Amino acid sequence: MRRNSIALSLLASAGIAVTWPARATDEPAQERGTITILFENDVFYRTDRDYTNGVQIAWTSPRLASEDWASRLAAALPVFDSDNEVRKSYAIGQDIFTPSDISLKDPPLDDHPYAGYLYGAVGLLGKRSVGDAPGSEFDQLQLQLGVVGPASLAEETQKFVHSLLNDTKPEGWHTQLHNEPALVLQYEHIWRYRLELPLHLELQADPHLGGAIGNVYDFANAGLMARMGFNLPDDFGPPRVDPSMPGSYFFEPRPDGKLGAYLFAGVDGRAIARNIFLDGNTWQDSRHVEKENFVGDLDYGAAVVWDRFRLTYTHTFRTREFETQRGADQFGAISLSFRY
Repeated sequence: MRRNSIALSLLASAGIAVTWPARATDEPAQERGTITILFENDVFYRTDRDYTNGVQIAWTSPRLASEDWASRLAAALPVFDSDNEVRKSYAIGQDIFTPSDISLKDPPLDDHPYAGYLYGAVGLLGKRSVGDAPGSEFDQLQLQLGVVGPASLAEETQKFVHSLLNDTKPEGWHTQLHNEPALVLQYEHIWRYRLELPLHLELQADPHLGGAIGNVYDFANAGLMARMGFNLPDDFGPPRVDPSMPGSYFFEPRPDGKLGAYLFAGVDGRAIARNIFLDGNTWQDSRHVEKENFVGDLDYGAAVVWDRFRLTYTHTFRTREFETQRGADQFGAISLSFRY
């Protein structure tokens, strides 16, 4: 079984400590923030190609006081409402992309290029109430800065994990994309609609619009997520590695601390002008393939919230991302959030 990037979860949990302090807020004193660890991999479905691994660790602040720099910045931006409940987030992550047969020293030119992406991110999150529906709109703006290419350490990560698992040795990393500084600015807006159901169940529908610009991705996206469950936390679905269905790193459990759970399903469609992992390097010649300009995701999964913990699992079906791709992709995502 190929498990090329279980490595990243080890890297994230063993090598990265999240210690960003939060400033004074109006939240209860015991809340300092939320730590989220996210792991995505196609090993769940016995494949090892295309987008094959993503790992991320993030810290999200509690609701910020008005004098915090993030609150002041949000107030100055037209995409945030003046009465937003503002949070900030910091994240680091790594993504890995490979062709279908990693045993080949010279993969076919029409297959997905080898590529890695290592990045840090800072984000602004704004939640506001509309009418009688608390938290019924959500904005998130995120800036990613990083590197694509050998400096991303994707080759070392994959080879290290495969050696630990006695798995297939990746032979074609010398063909990967070249080093290139990476920048992505992404924005998402989510609306929430609620309906109370019998048996203490609740149904939520969360349509969204967004987009990204930079030398890594340029796209516009739209979609909808539906959730149904009991004792639903105040969140906007599970977080994911972008580009993907949007979610929230933070969650607010019920005050009574009761167990909550929900099932969810959703779709996200993207119109893509640029994807560096398919188009190749911006300023240098590199391997590339003819990308599809329209890509869709179908997600479904489940989330459980108890006390200060939220555990989620997502199964993603993704349509072909380039013309010569051997088929649609599917992969799984696990996230664990701890509110402390």
